[in-house]
Amino acid sequence: MDRRTFLSLAGVCCLPATHLWAAPAAAGLSLPSAINKAGRQRMLSLRMAKAWLMLVLGVLPDKAKPLLTQSISLFEQQLGELKSFAPSDEVRAAFQQLEQEWSRFRPLLADLRSDPKAVWTVSEAALTAAQKLTQAYEKAAGTALGRLVNVSGRQRMLSQRMAKAYFFRQMGVNVTQAGEMLDAAVKEFAKAHEELKVAPQNSAHIKEELALVEQQWFFFQNALGMRDAGEQKRAATNVATTSERILEQMNEVVGLYEKSARDVEY
Repeated sequence: MDRRTFLSLAGVCCLPATHLWAAPAAAGLSLPSAINKAGRQRMLSLRMAKAWLMLVLGVLPDKAKPLLTQSISLFEQQLGELKSFAPSDEVRAAFQQLEQEWSRFRPLLADLRSDPKAVWTVSEAALTAAQKLTQAYEKAAGTALGRLVNVSGRQRMLSQRMAKAYFFRQMGVNVTQAGEMLDAAVKEFAKAHEELKVAPQNSAHIKEELALVEQQWFFFQNALGMRDAGEQKRAATNVATTSERILEQMNEVVGLYEKSARDVEY
């Protein structure tokens, strides 16, 4: 059984291997890689909230703790790398906003007694700032492949947004907003996946990865739909693990689009 078949069938929390998140140093940043990194900041703003929620709720705590630690470390590393790559005033302004939101968010993540509503609010503010930064880099690039890096990177974010909304609803915090967020993210993910599947720039490898995402998307939707009281523990575990598998596979897709964009650029 190969690695990807195993990931499709495994019932354990598979965290992305460290090398999957490795990226060039700041001095080697290009616009495609900056779009990727800024887009990853969007995802991390929600993944950190998800991991914090998992710890508070007791969902796979042995997996959630390193997930949170890894995500904080990567967010801060990329913040430092992006700081030195500001090709426009729009990028600089968006970066400053993200840096400010991070200074508010990090202390909340360090304490499981933090107000969940504050975690909700500040993670959304960090997401909005990271989205503006990603769009500023995409605008500076001005290419079709740059857009695909952004859209596929947004799919990474949506995998975590759905999980975050699910866990807030489970906690009983901002229940109506969480339900609306979850429904909207499910629809956006499905629509964007169809857009990516038919992109003329897709290589055979990208098509293969998107097919694997589709498999995990089926499992994820099943987990989200498990509403019976007796199924809640299993559903929460499945949401946590499947959101990570979708994230890993979408990260591969983003990397492939980024490589294609760099090849065209140079």
